[in-house]
Amino acid sequence: QVQLVESGGGSVQAGGSLRLSCVGSGYNYSRACMAWYRQAPGKEREEVGGIDSSGTRLYTASVKGRFTISRDNAKNTLTLQMNNLIPEDSATYYCAALSVRSLCYNPIRPPNEYNYWGQGTQVTVSS
Repeated sequence: QVQLVESGGGSVQAGGSLRLSCVGSGYNYSRACMAWYRQAPGKEREEVGGIDSSGTRLYTASVKGRFTISRDNAKNTLTLQMNNLIPEDSATYYCAALSVRSLCYNPIRPPNEYNYWGQGTQVTVSS
């Protein structure tokens, strides 16, 4: 059974930092593409960024230079370090995995290509 369990959400003032973690199990973690998505009320789910099996990291433009994605294959853990947060970053953040038989490349994908999802963790940034 595949599981993705997120942690680390919370409330912070603008300019602050938060660190999200996601632990995956039940699939070949090191071969998978991993990503963070977010969804604010009334908005579509958007990909914040992702990291593929080679370690290539890509980000959406609005978070470049502020957010950093990393993965620890020994611990099956994906991390999202968020710095200099702004109110527009407020959303529910989801961890996602694309697990295929071969190595997964290119972590920037439409949401429907990611086959496993976490339950989400809330991030609230106040001005």
